[in-house]
Amino acid sequence: MKISDQHKDFFRQVYDVVRLIPEGRVTSYGAIAKVLGTPKSSRMVGWAMNAAHSDQSIPAHRVVNRNGLLTGKMHFVTPTAMQEALESEGVEVVDDQVQNFKEFFWDPSEILSE
Repeated sequence: MKISDQHKDFFRQVYDVVRLIPEGRVTSYGAIAKVLGTPKSSRMVGWAMNAAHSDQSIPAHRVVNRNGLLTGKMHFVTPTAMQEALESEGVEVVDDQVQNFKEFFWDPSEILSE
């Protein structure tokens, strides 16, 4: 699949936000889309995250779905790598879901404006 220049720019914007997620915190695809001014593009944020796993500077493991589910785990090196990375930062995960999700949720709009 060839990625257009427009999509590459969007992906870069997504990665810039993801790099800001503090260690031990998570955010959602939708929260990233919203802060970028494209609230209906959470699926495209997911595509960006799927393409991010070769870049170690992007903490892709910190992006989950709106319910705290590790929906992107199959794009990591092993099926448990995402959970292991989160747990190493103090985030508890049970059955592929972040426990106490609201406590660990980081809202990028709190520090970034559209």
